Amino acid sequence: MAQRSVFQNKANIRISCAVFSISETCYRYQAKLSDENAEIADWLLRLSTTHKRWGFGLCFLYLRNIKGYGWNHKRVYRIYRELELNLRIKPRRCIKRDKPEALSVPDAANQVWSMDFMSDKLNDGRSIRTFNVIDDFNREGLGIDVDLSLPSVRVIRSLEHIIEWRGKPLAIRCDNGPEYISQTLKDWTIKQQITLLYIQPGKPTQNAYIERFNRTARHEWLDLNLFESIEQAQLLATQWLWTYNNERPHTAIGGIPPRQLLDAA
Repeated sequence: MAQRSVFQNKANIRISCAVFSISETCYRYQAKLSDENAEIADWLLRLSTTHKRWGFGLCFLYLRNIKGYGWNHKRVYRIYRELELNLRIKPRRCIKRDKPEALSVPDAANQVWSMDFMSDKLNDGRSIRTFNVIDDFNREGLGIDVDLSLPSVRVIRSLEHIIEWRGKPLAIRCDNGPEYISQTLKDWTIKQQITLLYIQPGKPTQNAYIERFNRTARHEWLDLNLFESIEQAQLLATQWLWTYNNERPHTAIGGIPPRQLLDAA
């Protein structure tokens, strides 16, 4: 309206802006196309295609902390919404529960590890189990072992493989599964001078770090793949674990990957 009054009626710009209650800066503003918007859109499309379970938060932290781009989160989110990349999340019922005490975070690596099992199925219907181990200090995934059966002897073998390259922990937190309460594992930990920290039965929140890791593994690895064999499942587990440790931003440790926190420490 101000522009029409200036060009058609030869009115003064200052008077036209005052009449229509706008600033002269707004009157003279000309929108400029930015090539960076196309670059941001390209990055978001590639990330959402490669990591189908990543939401806006992980995509933005990846661009900021991993790739080093300084784009403002509001700008990236605007483009993210325009591309309609938002994850469709089913709302959950809000159930009031007593808030558990937060787990203490170790001061250094190899102080406390956490371990737990997960279950899934091969494409032919056979059940498989995964044995997951993380370091509570930086939430780093130390190993995922996949097989049809994982008895206590196999658990010990997996832990020994991790100790060979990572070093020995002071303690390992676990639940009360039959593999963990077996005398074989207890004798091995006594020999290795490792303390077993058992949680209370029916209290998975006391092992919250590995439970959160299990959820991420289920969400980003198990649910997105069909496994034809144990070997294929193990290969995909190893590949995903490398991405989790080296490229995936972790919100609980400041939006950086676990390996980056370990290097900084």
